[in-house]
Amino acid sequence: MNIIIIGPAHPLRGGLASYNERLAKAFREAGHDVSVFTFSLQYPGFLFPGTTQYSTEPAPTDLNIHVCINSVNPLNWIVVGRKLKQLQPDLIVVRYWLPFMGPCLGTILRIAKKNKKTKVVCIADNINPHEKRPGDILFTRYFVKPVDAFITMSEKVLKDLDQFRKDQPAKFVPHPLYDNFGDRVERKLAREKLGLPQDCFIFLFFGFIRKYKGLDLLLEATDLLRKQTNQVFKVLIAGEFYEDAAPYQQQIESLQIADSLILKTDFIADSEVKYFLCAADAVVQPYKNATQSGVTPLTYHFEIPMIVTRVGALPDMVPHGKVGLVCEPNSKAIAAAMLSMLQSGTGHFIPGLREEKQQYSWVRMVEEIVRN
Repeated sequence: MNIIIIGPAHPLRGGLASYNERLAKAFREAGHDVSVFTFSLQYPGFLFPGTTQYSTEPAPTDLNIHVCINSVNPLNWIVVGRKLKQLQPDLIVVRYWLPFMGPCLGTILRIAKKNKKTKVVCIADNINPHEKRPGDILFTRYFVKPVDAFITMSEKVLKDLDQFRKDQPAKFVPHPLYDNFGDRVERKLAREKLGLPQDCFIFLFFGFIRKYKGLDLLLEATDLLRKQTNQVFKVLIAGEFYEDAAPYQQQIESLQIADSLILKTDFIADSEVKYFLCAADAVVQPYKNATQSGVTPLTYHFEIPMIVTRVGALPDMVPHGKVGLVCEPNSKAIAAAMLSMLQSGTGHFIPGLREEKQQYSWVRMVEEIVRN
Protein backbone atom coordinates (compact mmCIF):
# COMPACT_ATOMS: atom_id res chain seq x y z
CA MET A 1 0.00 0.00 0.00
CA ASN A 2 0.93 3.65 -0.42
CA ILE A 3 0.59 5.09 3.09
CA ILE A 4 0.94 8.64 4.42
CA ILE A 5 1.21 9.38 8.14
CA ILE A 6 0.05 12.81 9.31
CA GLY A 7 1.48 13.93 12.65
CA PRO A 8 4.58 15.15 14.47
CA ALA A 9 7.97 13.95 13.22
CA HIS A 10 11.47 15.35 12.87
CA PRO A 11 12.44 18.21 13.24
CA LEU A 12 9.80 18.19 16.01
CA ARG A 13 10.67 16.32 19.17
CA GLY A 14 8.85 14.31 21.82
CA GLY A 15 6.93 11.07 22.16
CA LEU A 16 4.48 11.64 19.29
CA ALA A 17 7.32 12.29 16.86
CA SER A 18 9.22 9.21 18.05
CA TYR A 19 6.10 7.08 17.72
CA ASN A 20 5.29 8.26 14.20
CA GLU A 21 8.83 7.69 12.99
CA ARG A 22 8.86 4.19 14.49
CA LEU A 23 5.44 3.46 12.95
CA ALA A 24 6.70 4.57 9.53
CA LYS A 25 9.60 2.11 9.83
CA ALA A 26 7.19 -0.66 10.83
CA PHE A 27 5.06 0.00 7.73
CA ARG A 28 8.17 -0.06 5.57
CA GLU A 29 9.33 -3.33 7.17
CA ALA A 30 5.92 -4.78 6.28
CA GLY A 31 6.51 -3.92 2.61
CA HIS A 32 4.49 -0.71 2.29
CA ASP A 33 5.55 2.62 0.78
CA VAL A 34 5.29 5.24 3.49
CA SER A 35 5.96 8.93 4.01
CA VAL A 36 5.24 11.34 6.87
CA PHE A 37 3.63 14.77 6.58
CA THR A 38 4.58 16.78 9.65
CA PHE A 39 4.26 20.34 10.91
CA SER A 40 6.27 23.36 9.85
CA LEU A 41 4.37 25.06 12.70
CA GLN A 42 2.83 22.74 15.28
CA TYR A 43 1.96 25.20 18.06
CA PRO A 44 2.17 28.99 18.16
CA GLY A 45 4.86 29.98 20.66
CA PHE A 46 2.41 31.28 23.24
CA LEU A 47 0.64 27.90 23.37
CA PHE A 48 3.80 25.81 23.77
CA PRO A 49 4.77 25.24 27.42
CA GLY A 50 8.33 23.97 26.91
CA THR A 51 11.59 25.61 25.86
CA THR A 52 11.55 24.51 22.23
CA GLN A 53 9.47 22.33 19.94
CA TYR A 54 12.45 21.23 17.89
CA SER A 55 14.88 18.35 18.19
CA THR A 56 18.66 18.66 18.35
CA GLU A 57 19.02 15.11 17.05
CA PRO A 58 19.92 14.45 13.39
CA ALA A 59 17.05 13.74 11.01
CA PRO A 60 16.30 10.07 10.28
CA THR A 61 18.08 9.15 7.07
CA ASP A 62 15.73 6.28 6.20
CA LEU A 63 12.39 8.12 6.30
CA ASN A 64 10.62 10.37 3.81
CA ILE A 65 9.42 13.31 5.93
CA HIS A 66 7.62 16.35 4.46
CA VAL A 67 7.69 19.40 6.76
CA CYS A 68 4.69 21.32 5.46
CA ILE A 69 1.64 21.65 7.78
CA ASN A 70 0.87 24.93 9.54
CA SER A 71 -1.64 24.28 12.30
CA VAL A 72 -3.03 27.85 12.35
CA ASN A 73 -3.09 28.80 8.66
CA PRO A 74 -6.29 27.74 6.83
CA LEU A 75 -4.76 28.52 3.43
CA ASN A 76 -2.00 26.04 4.21
CA TRP A 77 -4.59 23.39 5.11
CA ILE A 78 -6.11 23.75 1.64
CA VAL A 79 -2.71 23.47 -0.05
CA VAL A 80 -1.75 20.36 1.92
CA GLY A 81 -5.18 18.80 1.42
CA ARG A 82 -4.95 19.27 -2.34
CA LYS A 83 -1.45 17.81 -2.36
CA LEU A 84 -2.65 14.68 -0.58
CA LYS A 85 -5.65 14.46 -2.89
CA GLN A 86 -3.31 14.48 -5.91
CA LEU A 87 -0.96 11.91 -4.38
CA GLN A 88 -3.90 9.51 -3.96
CA PRO A 89 -2.49 7.39 -1.14
CA ASP A 90 -4.32 4.18 -0.36
CA LEU A 91 -4.30 5.06 3.33
CA ILE A 92 -3.76 8.12 5.51
CA VAL A 93 -2.92 7.40 9.16
CA VAL A 94 -3.55 10.52 11.21
CA ARG A 95 -2.67 11.11 14.86
CA TYR A 96 -5.17 12.92 17.08
CA TRP A 97 -4.08 13.99 20.54
CA LEU A 98 -5.44 17.50 21.09
CA PRO A 99 -8.68 19.24 19.99
CA PHE A 100 -6.64 22.29 18.97
CA MET A 101 -5.57 20.23 15.94
CA GLY A 102 -9.16 19.43 14.94
CA PRO A 103 -9.78 22.28 12.46
CA CYS A 104 -6.43 21.83 10.73
CA LEU A 105 -6.50 18.04 10.42
CA GLY A 106 -10.23 17.84 9.76
CA THR A 107 -9.95 20.26 6.83
CA ILE A 108 -6.92 18.51 5.32
CA LEU A 109 -8.68 15.14 5.47
CA ARG A 110 -11.90 16.43 3.92
CA ILE A 111 -10.01 17.77 0.90
CA ALA A 112 -7.74 14.72 0.56
CA LYS A 113 -10.71 12.33 0.50
CA LYS A 114 -12.27 14.07 -2.47
CA ASN A 115 -10.15 11.76 -4.66
CA LYS A 116 -12.66 9.01 -3.76
CA LYS A 117 -9.78 6.60 -3.16
CA THR A 118 -8.01 7.40 0.10
CA LYS A 119 -9.12 5.80 3.36
CA VAL A 120 -8.37 7.49 6.69
CA VAL A 121 -7.51 5.67 9.92
CA CYS A 122 -7.01 7.75 13.06
CA ILE A 123 -4.78 6.73 15.95
CA ALA A 124 -6.48 8.58 18.79
CA ASP A 125 -4.22 9.22 21.76
CA ASN A 126 -6.84 11.31 23.53
CA ILE A 127 -10.38 12.36 22.70
CA ASN A 128 -11.06 14.32 25.87
CA PRO A 129 -7.89 16.29 26.67
CA HIS A 130 -6.19 16.32 30.06
CA GLU A 131 -6.62 20.10 30.31
CA LYS A 132 -10.01 21.20 28.97
CA ARG A 133 -10.43 24.38 26.89
CA PRO A 134 -13.33 26.12 25.15
CA GLY A 135 -14.06 24.59 21.74
CA ASP A 136 -12.78 21.08 22.56
CA ILE A 137 -16.04 19.30 21.72
CA LEU A 138 -16.69 21.35 18.59
CA PHE A 139 -13.17 20.84 17.24
CA THR A 140 -13.18 17.09 17.90
CA ARG A 141 -16.62 16.67 16.32
CA TYR A 142 -15.33 18.43 13.20
CA PHE A 143 -12.23 16.24 13.07
CA VAL A 144 -13.87 12.82 13.38
CA LYS A 145 -16.35 13.19 10.51
CA PRO A 146 -13.95 12.37 7.60
CA VAL A 147 -12.27 9.53 9.50
CA ASP A 148 -13.14 6.01 8.31
CA ALA A 149 -11.86 4.01 11.30
CA PHE A 150 -10.20 4.54 14.67
CA ILE A 151 -7.46 2.86 16.66
CA THR A 152 -7.15 3.73 20.35
CA MET A 153 -4.39 2.67 22.71
CA SER A 154 -6.58 2.52 25.81
CA GLU A 155 -10.08 1.30 26.60
CA LYS A 156 -10.86 4.69 28.15
CA VAL A 157 -10.23 6.56 24.89
CA LEU A 158 -12.29 3.95 23.05
CA LYS A 159 -15.17 4.70 25.40
CA ASP A 160 -14.66 8.47 25.12
CA LEU A 161 -14.84 8.14 21.35
CA ASP A 162 -18.43 6.85 21.49
CA GLN A 163 -19.82 10.36 22.02
CA PHE A 164 -18.34 11.54 18.70
CA ARG A 165 -18.23 8.72 16.14
CA LYS A 166 -21.25 7.50 14.21
CA ASP A 167 -20.83 4.20 12.38
CA GLN A 168 -17.04 4.21 11.98
CA PRO A 169 -15.36 1.09 13.37
CA ALA A 170 -13.04 1.56 16.34
CA LYS A 171 -10.67 -0.85 18.06
CA PHE A 172 -8.34 -0.88 21.05
CA VAL A 173 -4.76 -1.91 20.23
CA PRO A 174 -2.09 -1.63 22.96
CA HIS A 175 0.67 0.96 22.58
CA PRO A 176 3.67 -0.87 21.01
CA LEU A 177 7.07 -0.93 22.68
CA TYR A 178 9.30 2.08 22.24
CA ASP A 179 12.22 0.00 20.96
CA ASN A 180 13.82 2.79 18.94
CA PHE A 181 15.94 4.29 21.72
CA GLY A 182 18.68 1.67 21.59
CA ASP A 183 19.43 -1.47 23.56
CA ARG A 184 19.66 -1.83 27.29
CA VAL A 185 23.00 -0.87 28.89
CA GLU A 186 24.36 -2.08 32.21
CA ARG A 187 23.10 -0.13 35.21
CA LYS A 188 26.62 0.68 36.36
CA LEU A 189 27.52 2.17 32.98
CA ALA A 190 24.26 4.11 32.75
CA ARG A 191 24.85 5.67 36.16
CA GLU A 192 28.43 6.52 35.28
CA LYS A 193 27.22 8.21 32.09
CA LEU A 194 24.74 10.37 34.02
CA GLY A 195 26.94 10.97 37.06
CA LEU A 196 24.54 9.16 39.41
CA PRO A 197 25.42 7.34 42.64
CA GLN A 198 26.04 3.60 42.36
CA ASP A 199 25.20 2.59 45.91
CA CYS A 200 21.52 3.43 46.28
CA PHE A 201 18.09 2.46 44.98
CA ILE A 202 16.89 4.90 42.29
CA PHE A 203 13.22 5.58 41.52
CA LEU A 204 12.69 7.34 38.18
CA PHE A 205 9.97 9.82 37.25
CA PHE A 206 10.36 10.27 33.49
CA GLY A 207 8.77 12.58 30.92
CA PHE A 208 7.26 16.02 30.54
CA ILE A 209 6.07 17.43 33.86
CA ARG A 210 2.38 18.37 33.80
CA LYS A 211 -0.21 18.55 36.57
CA TYR A 212 -2.02 15.34 35.71
CA LYS A 213 1.20 13.31 36.04
CA GLY A 214 1.19 13.73 39.81
CA LEU A 215 4.75 14.81 40.56
CA ASP A 216 3.41 16.61 43.64
CA LEU A 217 2.11 13.25 44.91
CA LEU A 218 5.51 11.68 44.35
CA LEU A 219 7.24 14.47 46.27
CA GLU A 220 4.87 13.91 49.21
CA ALA A 221 5.49 10.16 48.95
CA THR A 222 9.24 10.77 48.99
CA ASP A 223 8.89 12.63 52.30
CA LEU A 224 6.81 9.79 53.75
CA LEU A 225 9.24 7.15 52.53
CA ARG A 226 12.21 8.90 54.13
CA LYS A 227 10.45 8.60 57.48
CA GLN A 228 9.64 4.91 56.98
CA THR A 229 13.02 3.47 56.04
CA ASN A 230 16.74 3.77 56.71
CA GLN A 231 17.56 2.37 53.28
CA VAL A 232 19.36 4.78 50.95
CA PHE A 233 17.32 5.84 47.93
CA LYS A 234 17.03 8.68 45.45
CA VAL A 235 14.15 9.89 43.29
CA LEU A 236 15.44 10.90 39.86
CA ILE A 237 13.12 13.41 38.17
CA ALA A 238 13.99 13.47 34.48
CA GLY A 239 11.97 15.63 32.13
CA GLU A 240 11.14 19.17 31.15
CA PHE A 241 8.60 21.29 33.02
CA TYR A 242 5.54 21.91 30.85
CA GLU A 243 4.12 24.22 33.51
CA ASP A 244 5.39 26.57 36.19
CA ALA A 245 8.19 24.90 38.15
CA ALA A 246 7.88 27.25 41.15
CA PRO A 247 5.15 25.32 43.05
CA TYR A 248 7.23 22.14 42.86
CA GLN A 249 10.36 23.95 44.01
CA GLN A 250 8.43 25.43 46.92
CA GLN A 251 7.08 21.99 47.80
CA ILE A 252 10.60 20.51 47.78
CA GLU A 253 11.81 23.27 50.10
CA SER A 254 8.81 22.95 52.40
CA LEU A 255 9.21 19.16 52.72
CA GLN A 256 13.02 19.48 53.00
CA ILE A 257 13.55 16.54 50.62
CA ALA A 258 16.13 18.05 48.26
CA ASP A 259 18.77 15.57 49.44
CA SER A 260 16.51 12.68 48.37
CA LEU A 261 16.05 14.02 44.84
CA ILE A 262 18.13 14.24 41.68
CA LEU A 263 16.68 16.83 39.30
CA LYS A 264 17.39 16.55 35.58
CA THR A 265 14.61 18.85 34.42
CA ASP A 266 15.81 19.65 30.93
CA PHE A 267 14.47 17.96 27.82
CA ILE A 268 15.92 14.46 27.50
CA ALA A 269 17.32 13.90 24.00
CA ASP A 270 16.50 10.61 22.29
CA SER A 271 20.14 9.53 22.47
CA GLU A 272 20.08 9.92 26.28
CA VAL A 273 16.81 8.11 27.02
CA LYS A 274 18.31 4.65 27.46
CA TYR A 275 20.72 5.85 30.12
CA PHE A 276 17.97 7.28 32.31
CA LEU A 277 15.83 4.15 32.07
CA CYS A 278 18.71 1.75 32.59
CA ALA A 279 20.06 3.72 35.56
CA ALA A 280 16.79 3.19 37.44
CA ASP A 281 15.77 0.33 39.71
CA ALA A 282 12.10 1.21 39.23
CA VAL A 283 9.97 3.71 37.31
CA VAL A 284 7.18 5.54 39.14
CA GLN A 285 4.13 6.91 37.31
CA PRO A 286 2.10 8.68 40.02
CA TYR A 287 -0.54 9.96 37.60
CA LYS A 288 -3.76 11.58 38.85
CA ASN A 289 -5.54 10.76 35.59
CA ALA A 290 -4.45 9.16 32.35
CA THR A 291 -5.53 7.45 29.17
CA GLN A 292 -2.40 5.52 28.30
CA SER A 293 1.24 6.46 28.78
CA GLY A 294 4.18 6.24 26.39
CA VAL A 295 6.44 5.80 29.42
CA THR A 296 4.99 2.32 30.07
CA PRO A 297 5.98 0.72 26.73
CA LEU A 298 9.33 2.48 26.97
CA THR A 299 9.85 0.96 30.42
CA TYR A 300 8.83 -2.46 29.13
CA HIS A 301 11.47 -2.26 26.41
CA PHE A 302 14.23 -1.70 28.97
CA GLU A 303 12.69 -4.23 31.39
CA ILE A 304 12.42 -1.91 34.39
CA PRO A 305 9.78 -2.68 37.06
CA MET A 306 7.04 -0.05 37.46
CA ILE A 307 4.88 1.54 40.10
CA VAL A 308 1.73 2.99 38.55
CA THR A 309 -1.45 4.47 39.96
CA ARG A 310 -4.88 2.99 39.37
CA VAL A 311 -6.00 5.46 36.68
CA GLY A 312 -6.85 5.10 32.98
CA ALA A 313 -5.17 2.22 31.19
CA LEU A 314 -2.12 2.11 33.46
CA PRO A 315 -3.25 -0.85 35.61
CA ASP A 316 -4.28 -2.78 32.49
CA MET A 317 -0.75 -2.48 31.11
CA VAL A 318 1.00 -3.21 34.41
CA PRO A 319 -0.28 -6.48 35.95
CA HIS A 320 0.09 -6.05 39.71
CA GLY A 321 2.78 -8.25 41.22
CA LYS A 322 3.97 -9.49 37.83
CA VAL A 323 5.77 -6.53 36.25
CA GLY A 324 5.42 -4.02 39.06
CA LEU A 325 2.95 -2.61 41.56
CA VAL A 326 -0.37 -0.81 41.16
CA CYS A 327 -1.54 1.58 43.87
CA GLU A 328 -4.14 4.24 44.50
CA PRO A 329 -3.36 7.79 43.29
CA ASN A 330 -2.42 9.27 46.65
CA SER A 331 0.88 9.90 48.37
CA LYS A 332 0.46 7.30 51.14
CA ALA A 333 -0.26 4.50 48.67
CA ILE A 334 2.62 5.54 46.41
CA ALA A 335 5.01 5.64 49.39
CA ALA A 336 3.84 2.17 50.46
CA ALA A 337 4.53 0.79 46.98
CA MET A 338 7.96 2.41 46.93
CA LEU A 339 8.76 0.92 50.36
CA SER A 340 7.70 -2.51 49.13
CA MET A 341 10.08 -2.19 46.17
CA LEU A 342 12.90 -1.12 48.49
CA GLN A 343 12.38 -4.01 50.87
CA SER A 344 11.76 -6.83 48.40
CA GLY A 345 13.95 -5.71 45.50
CA THR A 346 12.96 -5.81 41.84
CA GLY A 347 14.66 -8.86 40.34
CA HIS A 348 11.57 -11.06 40.69
CA PHE A 349 9.67 -8.80 38.26
CA ILE A 350 12.06 -9.39 35.34
CA PRO A 351 10.57 -12.71 34.08
CA GLY A 352 7.10 -11.15 34.10
CA LEU A 353 8.33 -8.08 32.21
CA ARG A 354 9.92 -10.27 29.54
CA GLU A 355 6.76 -12.32 29.14
CA GLU A 356 4.30 -9.43 29.19
CA LYS A 357 6.20 -7.21 26.74
CA GLN A 358 5.70 -9.74 23.92
CA GLN A 359 2.13 -8.52 23.31
CA TYR A 360 3.19 -4.93 22.56
CA SER A 361 4.32 -5.36 18.99
CA TRP A 362 4.59 -2.96 16.04
CA VAL A 363 3.67 -5.82 13.71
CA ARG A 364 0.30 -6.10 15.44
CA MET A 365 -0.29 -2.34 15.24
CA VAL A 366 0.48 -2.30 11.49
CA GLU A 367 -1.78 -5.28 10.83
CA GLU A 368 -4.69 -3.75 12.73
CA ILE A 369 -4.36 -0.39 10.93
CA VAL A 370 -4.21 -2.00 7.49
CA ARG A 371 -7.09 -4.35 8.35
CA ASN A 372 -9.33 -1.38 9.12
